[in-house]
Amino acid sequence: MLRPYRLLAAVPNATSLMVCSLLGRLHMPAIAMVMSFLIADWTGSYAAGGVLGAALTIGQGIAGPLRGRAADRSSAPKLLLVSGALYGLGLVVIALLARQDGPLDPALWWVLLPLCVLTGLAHPPVTQVGRAIWPRISRGPAREAAYAVEATMQELLFVVTPVLAASAVAFWNPVVATLLCAVASAVGPAVFAAALWRAGLRDAPIRAEGDGGGASLFRLPGFVPMLAFSALIVGGLVSVDLVLVGWSRERETPELAGVLAAVWAVGSLVGGLLMGGVTGRPRLWLRALLAALGLVALVPALPPVAEPASPWLVGLILFAGGTAIAPTLAAVNGRLAEIAPDERRSEAFGWFSTATTAGVAVASPVAGSMLDTAGPAAAAAAAGAAALLSVSLVARHSVRGSRIPRVAEETAPT
Repeated sequence: MLRPYRLLAAVPNATSLMVCSLLGRLHMPAIAMVMSFLIADWTGSYAAGGVLGAALTIGQGIAGPLRGRAADRSSAPKLLLVSGALYGLGLVVIALLARQDGPLDPALWWVLLPLCVLTGLAHPPVTQVGRAIWPRISRGPAREAAYAVEATMQELLFVVTPVLAASAVAFWNPVVATLLCAVASAVGPAVFAAALWRAGLRDAPIRAEGDGGGASLFRLPGFVPMLAFSALIVGGLVSVDLVLVGWSRERETPELAGVLAAVWAVGSLVGGLLMGGVTGRPRLWLRALLAALGLVALVPALPPVAEPASPWLVGLILFAGGTAIAPTLAAVNGRLAEIAPDERRSEAFGWFSTATTAGVAVASPVAGSMLDTAGPAAAAAAAGAAALLSVSLVARHSVRGSRIPRVAEETAPT
């Protein structure tokens, strides 16, 4: 179980890079939850919160491959510093405009749409840079260990950050919670930039000529199916945050959303620890199926299907279903790193970020509308349906890809 951590510890600078990369993402698990509270308290509508959250993720999705390509061709530390500062500033402006005693009428919430998009466009590329560096400093089992450890340790963020965010909402208000996210989104990337600089990763891994920079990554076998799969599975998973916010707010216990999100993340952390020591190629379709079933199992446990719903039962389901999340994400990251060439990995993970944020952008308004019209159980059903669709896509591609050696080797979940 500890083998991946031992392999990673033997790689120079790996520990500091891993820790600082995770600190650079500290704000990410809280954004969807905090924005949901902020806009729902301001407007009284979950759908409005879903739309504005989608606008933020759309901007982030558009910027993903552009930021990744820039990191492949320029100084990643400088890019992280500038983009982090701009993103934090955008969150500050959103928080000040969306406060209940602010200058903007809640009926004009749609005025914030361009601001949310612009803020998303400035999102620092911590994730894609953080994932692209591992093939540069490690090989073979050590590289796979890095992705396994990253996916597992990232769940610690989903344990700590939602609790902190929900506590900030409960003890202060959503405006303060959003401002705290703004600070974290500027400071975290700066810390990661410093770690990259110290590790000697200040320059881009690019060939002077003939690096294939003009070729489309979409021509690589398995690249598009992996993006579609990622959009569906992540869209379904992130929708659960809105489900928990809606249910806890109806119960007038907003801190419950953070606690249950933390329980879900603890399940993912446990799953990552248990699967981290498993050798052999992961069966991606099976891991994704288990994650999808965890979402579907929430439907009969939430209102209006279950009335009153039990937080203990919901927490148990979230913990059990969460055990498949980190292993699934680790398998996806490792597969994408295999597909992308060395000098295009940040861009490839940028497209991965675009795919996942597109999935969230579609899933968030759907979940918000289902919450407004039919309740938490219906929103959970929509999230489960998206995750199940992702499994069917991967399974179908696996059958087709098995006929071509190259595709079968790089994309089939064996």
